[in-house]
Amino acid sequence: MDDARATTPSTSDWPTLPAPGDWQDALDTLHMWTQVVGKIRLAQTPLINHWWNVTLYVTCRGLSTASMSYADGRHVHIDFDFVDHRLRVGDSAGRSRSFALKPMPVADFYRKTRDLLGAMDLAVDIWPVPVEVETAIPFAEDTTHASYDPDVTQRFWRALLHADRVMTAFRADFIGKSSPVHFFWGAFDLAVTRFSGREAPPHPGGYPNVGDHVMQEAYSHEVHSAGLWPGTGFGEAAFYAYAYPEPDGLAAHPIQPEAAYYLDELGEFVLPYEAVRLADDPDAALRAFLQSTYEAVADLAGWDRVALERQRERRRG
Repeated sequence: MDDARATTPSTSDWPTLPAPGDWQDALDTLHMWTQVVGKIRLAQTPLINHWWNVTLYVTCRGLSTASMSYADGRHVHIDFDFVDHRLRVGDSAGRSRSFALKPMPVADFYRKTRDLLGAMDLAVDIWPVPVEVETAIPFAEDTTHASYDPDVTQRFWRALLHADRVMTAFRADFIGKSSPVHFFWGAFDLAVTRFSGREAPPHPGGYPNVGDHVMQEAYSHEVHSAGLWPGTGFGEAAFYAYAYPEPDGLAAHPIQPEAAYYLDELGEFVLPYEAVRLADDPDAALRAFLQSTYEAVADLAGWDRVALERQRERRRG
């Protein structure tokens, strides 16, 4: 048997995830590393609906920018490989460079990433300060965040693989405007968003270290959005779902599965990741959460569900 195959852990089961506090240092460091790479994608891509151009994507080995065009005609990608634990930069000319992911300060990761770009003859200017965090330490100065846990990081990626699969199937039932399933490095969450087609009132903003115009572009139209956080601020990884704007009566609307609930301080529905992992059918539990929260939003807000949803008889055709 191939050596790599023999040492790769099974991805057939939903993995256990520690409480955020048990890997907080590594989680915060990885968050900053993804912001460095995400900001490169932001600099290299034109604005697409609601900042969809800046996101990362779940792959069979980790997270990726996917292909980005460069000024000289090349296409470039940057990948987090959570199997071999490396950051890889490659281009359409067949060149590639990488370095090992291991405990190191964000400042070192930032320098190494810029060195990789330089070795590939890629000049990319970014705003080198993180967003959507209370304390925004410039990347080049951040020696505070310096941890990396390969085991937990790999388990988190495997959880993303499962969530991506179920969320993609959920997305497929909607023929209205819908986002891809993608990873936002600002808030550090996997998300999929459905749209009613109607404009929304201007978002009030107020997120830490991010301009209000960013949130106003993100929420320019009515949405149901759902996804997965590795940590929710109250002690556990969880799936979430919310609406913008939130229709009257949403908090009291019944949803599934039984472990899901509305968290007032967030203004969102929450389903603990562990409740999904331990369910008899984890995929079905997550799918019930996605579907029931969507139906609550769509019904209370008066979305045109007949026009927006794929009908089963059409799918059979």
